[in-house]
Parts: sequence; structure tokens; C-alpha cells
Amino acid sequence: MVYDTARQLAAELKNSAEYKNYHNLREQVRENDTTKNLLDEYHRLQLQAQAASMQGKPDDALMQKMQKIGEVLQFDQNASAFLIAEYQISRMLADVYKILAEAIEIDLGALEA
Repeated sequence: MVYDTARQLAAELKNSAEYKNYHNLREQVRENDTTKNLLDEYHRLQLQAQAASMQGKPDDALMQKMQKIGEVLQFDQNASAFLIAEYQISRMLADVYKILAEAIEIDLGALEA
């Protein structure tokens, strides 16, 4: 029953306007190799920055590099729209997770923004 409900929720998420927008923009930015490579590098640096932060060792050089790539991506209208859509879909998933965690009284602690 729980898994059936989860599959139903997954289908609803996939049919949401937020996901459709994200998916369409992702396809658009992946058509341009330069934009695709910059986004891949930006995401790789994001993960490294998060890992460093979680270890209590923030890396200023890494953050500067990520910021520079982010600035370049902001000049590309499709890339900028994609990053916004990516944030929106991530926020929606985080909200769903929070709702589920609260329902079963799991303390998210440090995971909450």
C-alpha cells in the first residue's frame, strides 16, 4: 500500500508543471555542448563544496570557481532558466520529504534549510 502510494506520488510529480518545465529546459541546455559541460562542472563543484562544508572544511577556491561558472551560466538564458527550474523541483522534493518526515516524526535536524 505505501509503495503504491509512493508510485502514485512519483507519477504526479512527473506530470507536474514544475517537472515538465525542468525536463524541457534540461533537454534544451543539453543540446549545446558548451552549456552542458559548464552545467556538469557547476554541479560537480556544488557536490564538492557541499562535501567540504559537511566536513567543516569550506574551500574558498572551490567556491570562487563555482561562482565564476555560475556567473557565466547566468548570461545564457536557457541555462539560467534551467538552474531556476532545477531549484524549484529540488525545493518541491525537499518539501515532500519534509511532509513525510513530519508525518512519522523523524527529526531532520541539520538537513533543514
